[in-house]
Amino acid sequence: MKTIWDKYAEVLVDYSVDVQKGDLVQIRATSVYAKDLVKAVFKRVLERGGHPLVRTSIEDMSDTFIKLASDEQLDYVDPITKLEYEKVDKFISIGAPMNTKTMARANMAKLARRGKATKALSELLMKRSADGSAKWVIADVPTHALAQEAKMSFDEYSEFLFKSCYLDLDDPVAKLKELDEKQTKWANYLNNVKKIRIVGEKTDITFGVEGRKWISCSGLNNYPDGEVFTSPVEDDVNGEIYFDFPQIYRGNEAHGVHLTIEKGKVVKVVAEKGEDYVNAMFDMDEGSRGIGEIAIGTNDEIQDITGNILFDEKIGGSIHMAIGASYPETGGKNVSGLHWDMIKGMKKDGKIYADDILIYENGKFII
Repeated sequence: MKTIWDKYAEVLVDYSVDVQKGDLVQIRATSVYAKDLVKAVFKRVLERGGHPLVRTSIEDMSDTFIKLASDEQLDYVDPITKLEYEKVDKFISIGAPMNTKTMARANMAKLARRGKATKALSELLMKRSADGSAKWVIADVPTHALAQEAKMSFDEYSEFLFKSCYLDLDDPVAKLKELDEKQTKWANYLNNVKKIRIVGEKTDITFGVEGRKWISCSGLNNYPDGEVFTSPVEDDVNGEIYFDFPQIYRGNEAHGVHLTIEKGKVVKVVAEKGEDYVNAMFDMDEGSRGIGEIAIGTNDEIQDITGNILFDEKIGGSIHMAIGASYPETGGKNVSGLHWDMIKGMKKDGKIYADDILIYENGKFII
């Protein structure tokens, strides 16, 4: 009899990255709490004829590294990791945090420096993903830390996670394909649009999207999933946007973030909490004040902020905008070590216009 982990593994291995015979598959886990899913994925990769390569971390080592590393060590990217980014065919990353605040007191300047150093790796993976030479997916397992962050019991959070991934259904892949069919219609419509305007609380911002590709996300890179996104034209984003949800990045929080953007660059940051941290991350490198993504969340199984970006950016009735790196497969050209998805609720007076036509209102597409 299949366990929930077997079902989970089949979605990741068979559907998300589509492991084929002979594929080199990296299975990366952030802590020992991921062991049940790691074992199920390892088994499924073998059943599909792939070659599993397991990389497991011990929690809190990132905090130790940032605390003790010299500038030389912060700038160093080891050749073994670089080789894996070049040679691995399929990447499956499983999050299982024991503590969501591990990096909350980390040195901001050192974090930014490390992000800049590893930028080339993320660029390489994005490039390989865009040209089809590699596939990747990230997923999470329930942990007490994630449950606490979401203000749920462990059992409540486990049920929430599995439902968000449609793992409570007999055939979660069929549901993901149904989601993709609906979202693809919206993406096809948006592919013929030149300007997107988003209006809401303290928000009136336009994005040039002419020539950019909108993509339906349905479990191929993120699991759970549910969004339609693109990367806007780099110098054609203007206006102001207010993010009412808490914004969390690397264990640090910012609240009430209000950004002013001119010609595709963040020129002003105001935040009720965490303003210094936001500015430190935005000053990471040359591209970290650019706009890398604009997206519309569509997963109605996710309704509340849980403190986990993998879930929160998919909230049905929300949008998110990423500061930093864009996605080459959309036509995006902004390069940065930063990619911070910031989330805004749209259910109360939120509107989206496409070439001046109202297409989305109060959290729902109306086309």
